[in-house]
Amino acid sequence: HCILVEHLFTRANYGMAARWSLAARLHDVSEYVIGDMISPVKAAIGRDYALLDERLTTAIHLRFGLPAVLPGTIKKAIKDADRLSAWAEATQIAGFSEAEADKLFGKPPTEVRRSVTIAPLPPAQVRARFLARYTEILAGMDA
Repeated sequence: HCILVEHLFTRANYGMAARWSLAARLHDVSEYVIGDMISPVKAAIGRDYALLDERLTTAIHLRFGLPAVLPGTIKKAIKDADRLSAWAEATQIAGFSEAEADKLFGKPPTEVRRSVTIAPLPPAQVRARFLARYTEILAGMDA
């Protein structure tokens, strides 16, 4: 998911600084620590979940040389890519119809919708791709 979100973010924001691609790649990294919970569970936990997520995200951003709080335009662009990723995952992996996904995630433009193809891979290949792109982004941040 993070690979796809960063790819969509970078494609939609070509030429943006490498650190923002890293922010897109790490957009859900707090879930590594606290787990990926569905929205109803997050809502039941309430503000405490949001505060924990916020604190973890801040710590992770600082650890990787990003600002503690992302600029609003960057955060929005990452959220747009995340929403498109969710739409594609719903229709290509989870069996949702396009109409169902449109209601949940918004209707992406046709040209964008048709340009996203998900090809699930074995975990070892995903890990290798994640790390290779991570290394590439870091090299771009040093440039």
